[in-house]
Amino acid sequence: MIANDHELHVTLERIARFQAQVAHLRQVEANRANYHAAASGFLAEIDRMQLEVREYLSTHLTELETS
Repeated sequence: MIANDHELHVTLERIARFQAQVAHLRQVEANRANYHAAASGFLAEIDRMQLEVREYLSTHLTELETS
């Protein structure tokens, strides 16, 4: 779970890198099956990270636990 704004920005940067990687794979992978196999892991990770971002952004600052 994202705990602070710094982690949010790091996660958003990671999502952007993964999206760029998938976009690159679409351009360079000639074999459809190979593309889907390679992209599926990236896409699953993007989905997971986007859910974390959504959960963090849906939480008000006063609701965040401080450790």
